[in-house]
Amino acid sequence: MPAFKFQVSNRLGPFTVEDYRRLARRRIPDMVWAYVDYGAEDLATLDANRSAFARYAFRRRVLTGKEATDLSTRVADTDLSLPLLLSPLGSVGLSHWTGERGVAQAAERAGTVSVVSTASTYSFEEVAAGTERDHFFQLYPWADLQTGRHDLTLSLMERAARAGYRAMFVTVDVAMPGNREAERRLGMGHPPVLTPGRVFDAALKPRWWAAFLRHRRMSLRNLIEESGARAAVASVETQYRMMRAELNWDDFAWLREHWKGPLFIKGVVDARDAERAVDLGADGVVVSNHGGRQLDGDVAALDALPAIAARVGQRAEVLLEGGVRRGSDVVKALCLGATAVCVGRPYVYGLGAAGPAGAEHVVRIFREEIARVMTLMGVDRLADLDPSWLVPANTPVASESESLL
Repeated sequence: MPAFKFQVSNRLGPFTVEDYRRLARRRIPDMVWAYVDYGAEDLATLDANRSAFARYAFRRRVLTGKEATDLSTRVADTDLSLPLLLSPLGSVGLSHWTGERGVAQAAERAGTVSVVSTASTYSFEEVAAGTERDHFFQLYPWADLQTGRHDLTLSLMERAARAGYRAMFVTVDVAMPGNREAERRLGMGHPPVLTPGRVFDAALKPRWWAAFLRHRRMSLRNLIEESGARAAVASVETQYRMMRAELNWDDFAWLREHWKGPLFIKGVVDARDAERAVDLGADGVVVSNHGGRQLDGDVAALDALPAIAARVGQRAEVLLEGGVRRGSDVVKALCLGATAVCVGRPYVYGLGAAGPAGAEHVVRIFREEIARVMTLMGVDRLADLDPSWLVPANTPVASESESLL
């Protein structure tokens, strides 16, 4: 299937992720925007993810003669042209009709991969048919509602394997839905609630509204093949019912036994949990608090990263997700032990503002910023990034013998 063809002119901007955020805000209805841009309760975790990066400053060196031209790395036995992946997000088709398939196409054009969500508005098979390289997929380890067994989970894994997905990312921080009050206030609760005012607000975004009515990418296609509003409500209700608080480490061991490719555990902020997952066979850990959408008051992802990297970084790949908006954020995460980072909201901003071309441009913005930051720091290789390149922000630069951590 051919890739979606979109073009965006960048001579007059947008130049940053935040530029795309502002554009997307104008083009996405309030109801959907609450789902895209907000988090749980008082947004404390959402804000903490972002503010954590400001606590670090770079230890810059001059006259090194070094330029960062090669940002390539490997994640899950897959070559990437930069240390950045596109995180799994559910219901991306609500932000732009091309949804997860457009995102995956944008990722591969920009030299990276997308992690396709179980809760996607394009099925695993549809995304695979529309892309050229093997992407990754995310799994919610749901138990079958009738039997309590892993029948549904196993069928999703088998479908992903047949479709060519290389690695599996198991999300473990959704024992129950987070309290996303902004979504509930604006109609994106459980179930979604449409009112005349919300329909009118959507109609004021004519381009979005026309595509929404035409393509109807609102249901979770890996669970329900039908489209339309009833299918969307049924999708949400099914997803909520299948969340299981009783899932435990035995279930994770079962997943490791039945998935033969690289396996990552996603949603870990405690080093002990990371170590246990690796002991059970995880190939990687995604340090994440679900983008501030689950437990409000959770530890910031960046704050959790150093201890996890120290505990398991020699045995497994460590990825960071949460609050990343700049190339400088990526570099700080790499200095603190991350193999690469995952971004979610930034590519949705690009997608909502300008379709797949916008999502692709967001990745290219990150690439340019990462290379610029590293060159200005005086370092040219990802492998050379470590905690010695960071100092606490707004403090005198430490001597060479002093360590940040």
